[in-house]
Amino acid sequence: MHLTRIDLPEPKRATVTRILNGRLAELIDLKLQIKQAHWNVKGPNFISLHKLFDEFAGAVEEQIDETAERITALGGTAEGTLAAVASRTSLPAYSVTLTSGRGHIDALASAMAAVGKVTRLAIDETAGLGDADSADLLTGISRELDKQLWFLEAHLQSPE
Repeated sequence: MHLTRIDLPEPKRATVTRILNGRLAELIDLKLQIKQAHWNVKGPNFISLHKLFDEFAGAVEEQIDETAERITALGGTAEGTLAAVASRTSLPAYSVTLTSGRGHIDALASAMAAVGKVTRLAIDETAGLGDADSADLLTGISRELDKQLWFLEAHLQSPE
C-alpha cells in the first residue's frame, strides 16, 4: 500500500482495494464483451444496437476509470492488465461466434446482471469496512448497470 492521509486504517484500505480490483476486472471484462457485441452485431436492428452498445461501452469505461482512481486514492494499485482481469473476473467467456442482435442482447444482459449482483455485494462489504465513499461509488455503478440492463431486457421482452 502507498502512503495516504485518507483516515481509513491500512488493513481496511487493503481489503477495500482488493474488493475494488475484483470489480475493476469485471468491469473491464464487461466493457470488452460489449465492444465484441458492438463490432459484430448483425441483422435488421444493426445500427440501433451498434450505437446502443457503443454508448454502454462508454458508460462502463467511465466506471472503470472511477474505480481505478478510487483504488489508487486509497493507496492501492489498480490492476487492469489482461492477466489480472483474466484471473479475477467471474464472468463467463463471451462467445466470439455470436452475430444476431438478440443473441448479443441476451448474452450482455446476463453479463450485466452478473456484474450488478457482485457490485451490490461489494457495496455492503465496503460500507461494512467503514468506507462510505467506495460504497457510494459502487452504488452509482450498480444504478447505471441496472439501467443498462433495463434497456437490454426491454429488447428481450419484445415478441419479435
